[in-house]
Amino acid sequence: MNKKILALAIPNIVSNISIPLVTTVDTILMGHLSSSHLAALGIVGMIFLFLYGTINFLRRGTTGITAQAFGRDDKALFSKTLYRALFIALGLSLMLLLFQDFIGKLSFYLMNVDLKYEVYAQSYFTIRIYTAPAVFMLYVLIGWFFGMQNAIYPLLITLLINLLNILFSYYFVNVLHLGIEGAAYGTVIAQYSGLILAFIFLLKYKNKLYWFPLGEIFKLNELLIFLRINRDIFIRTILLTFSFAFFYAQASKNGEETLTVMILLLQFIVWFAYTIDGFANASESLVGRYYGAKDWLNFAKVIKYTFMWGMGLTVIYMLVYFFFGMTILHLYTNQQGLIERTLFFLPYVSLMPILSFMAYLWDGIFVGMTAVKALRNITIISSLFFITVFYLFKDANFTYALWFSFMNFFFMRGLLQSFLFWREGKGLK
Repeated sequence: MNKKILALAIPNIVSNISIPLVTTVDTILMGHLSSSHLAALGIVGMIFLFLYGTINFLRRGTTGITAQAFGRDDKALFSKTLYRALFIALGLSLMLLLFQDFIGKLSFYLMNVDLKYEVYAQSYFTIRIYTAPAVFMLYVLIGWFFGMQNAIYPLLITLLINLLNILFSYYFVNVLHLGIEGAAYGTVIAQYSGLILAFIFLLKYKNKLYWFPLGEIFKLNELLIFLRINRDIFIRTILLTFSFAFFYAQASKNGEETLTVMILLLQFIVWFAYTIDGFANASESLVGRYYGAKDWLNFAKVIKYTFMWGMGLTVIYMLVYFFFGMTILHLYTNQQGLIERTLFFLPYVSLMPILSFMAYLWDGIFVGMTAVKALRNITIISSLFFITVFYLFKDANFTYALWFSFMNFFFMRGLLQSFLFWREGKGLK
């Protein structure tokens, strides 16, 4: 079982690590231009995390349904799941492009975008919004590959996207001196290149996929099941991204100094999250497979060994952040005032992995079981807890209250997920 977990987890980890690497490169590029560039990148990056992150339900929903269909060898279901999800992804992305002006103005208002960096933020947003069709369809294709127990294709797709993103962003920003617009152009080119590669890989499955008329693909009773599962994941994802958006919005409201500190601190969260998600992604695929096949012995083994590997990774990250946090911070920026404001939080950053690792791992297990109602309810409770704790303590120390209430958001999710699984087990819905 360890071999099966690692065969899926290692490609996922390598793939996932390349994602924050792009964020890191963009942050470094902007962090060495000015605080305004860094603030603009961080705040618009959060806007896109919300806009695009909410649609990530397509990836998780597609993985869970496909993995269970794969476990039952139901070729019709995993074929229809792919087609339905792709149609929905394309429709949603076109709607986003159609209403981009309204969405941009509303987002800037809600995120308290300061006039000091608004022009940079607007430039980045206007260009990057055109990645929507590529990003949404990639969610579906990558989720489907995971469900089919294939972690190599997502790895190659993600590596290509992020390698091109880094190369083009560096070239456009440092060679052509296009500033924040250069980082956005690099992202657009990279995303569409990844989409082309994903469709090339999909051709490898042409003999396994069944073809259906549109009426069959959108048969009402089957479509409702698909939408119900994705509805709950969508609500859960909305709440997750809302929590991140609330975090950024409150930091921005307190001024550029607080915002830039929180942007740097979140880089530590991002690196750990994407790495531990490698095991969460592996558990999505394997749990879904064995849940669909009703192989409860291997189902239990996947969960046990996933937590063993996840805990080991957590300890490594805690040690790295504790001993090398200062070195990592200096990589992101050379602005001494910003470094000094961030230093105080570094000892607490090393506690973040142990507080949050359970939430990431249980997310993968719950998605594999399609226990999406439980995921939704837990995220509702945890989000309310986060906001309540923040407002209770923000007057005592705003920055402390924001950071620690956010950390408790992750801890509460993991705690509630552990309790629910202990109580319901494989009967969880």
